[in-house]
Amino acid sequence: MGAPHNIKRYGEVWPEFRIRDGLDILEKLKQKVIVSGGWAWHFMSETGHTEYKHAHDHKDIDVFVKKEHIAEVVMILQQEGFLKVWTRYDHLPSEENFRRYEKTIAMESGKSHRITIDFFEKNDLETVEANGFTVVKPKVLLSFYRNIHSSDKCWAVVAAKALLEKGIDPVGHPKLSEIPK
Repeated sequence: MGAPHNIKRYGEVWPEFRIRDGLDILEKLKQKVIVSGGWAWHFMSETGHTEYKHAHDHKDIDVFVKKEHIAEVVMILQQEGFLKVWTRYDHLPSEENFRRYEKTIAMESGKSHRITIDFFEKNDLETVEANGFTVVKPKVLLSFYRNIHSSDKCWAVVAAKALLEKGIDPVGHPKLSEIPK
């Protein structure tokens, strides 16, 4: 589970390049993946929301891929310069058949940043459409914070949990990207 947030850092935003480059690859994978984690909350949020660091975790991109789409997704990733990265989880048995791909992008400043895509294989997942993307259904996504995702303190996760407890659909709700009071 994620560490408690430092509320003095509320208001910090993700760098524009991280959002732009994440959206770029997700647009190319859009028809073949189910978006999970922080990027799912991103798409479930209102269009044009502020990209607060504590609202949605954009450190990596988590996607689920149906077996029938795996070869095509891997081919797209490789064509886009992503490389398979071995992790300590690769040898562990799991239902999701975890894989990680990364790409390093050089920036004009001379620095670089890395895009990490964690992809899980799964055929039977409840989904919803949000801002043009297929994402894991909020109630199901919340259940992943016990084993797949770790940023359970993100505002969107906390807000979605509270909204669902009240019987309110969190998709499109402003609380998913709003600084808590």
